[in-house]
Amino acid sequence: MIELFNVSVKLGHRGVLDQVSLQINKGEFVYLIGKTGTGKTTLLRLIYMDVFPDRGNVIIDSYSSSTIRQRHVPFLRRKVGVIFQDFKLLPDRNVFENVAFAMQVIGAPQKTIKARTLSVLTRVGLHHKRYQMPQRLSGGEKQRVAIARALINKPFILLADEPTGNLDPQVAKDILALLESINRSGTAILMATHNYDLIRQYPHRTLVLENGRLSREIPPEDLD
Repeated sequence: MIELFNVSVKLGHRGVLDQVSLQINKGEFVYLIGKTGTGKTTLLRLIYMDVFPDRGNVIIDSYSSSTIRQRHVPFLRRKVGVIFQDFKLLPDRNVFENVAFAMQVIGAPQKTIKARTLSVLTRVGLHHKRYQMPQRLSGGEKQRVAIARALINKPFILLADEPTGNLDPQVAKDILALLESINRSGTAILMATHNYDLIRQYPHRTLVLENGRLSREIPPEDLD
């Protein structure tokens, strides 16, 4: 479903990723760990083709980084949901409008937008907050809105970039429990994180990115 073949990336004059190869299968949950600046975010950006490799190839579903045309990138991104640490909600739109926007931009019918938006808000436990503005929400609620927005187009994978980084421990645990539930329903998840406690509580395949390379897999019990 997702494959990286000997991918190297430079940003400016700095090498960020060096000969990275990776495969993520349908419905899998994978953690990506590593120190700040090791290239975790860049690796996620490769998957939704916000960044392209200088060498190597990225295969996402039927799309290849070496052959995809720019006009097809938005179609790829409909299949890939992205969750950011800082939420990236639209401050002038309420919860319902923030989530619905992801379908509006692709021209979905209004009836479909309403039904699916209400469905995903129910799924993340925010149906009752659908008319609230983002500034009235807690950090955990904002992240749930971001997750709902990422789910709205029924992606086959969610990319989560430090989704619990700004949350207190109990809220972070609640967000991981929600991601676990989403994964059990068949959506693959690739999550970059520094939160080793959560990995131990919710163990999955864990990859270590060091000096721009995927150096190894590590059992969650060996994290320190």
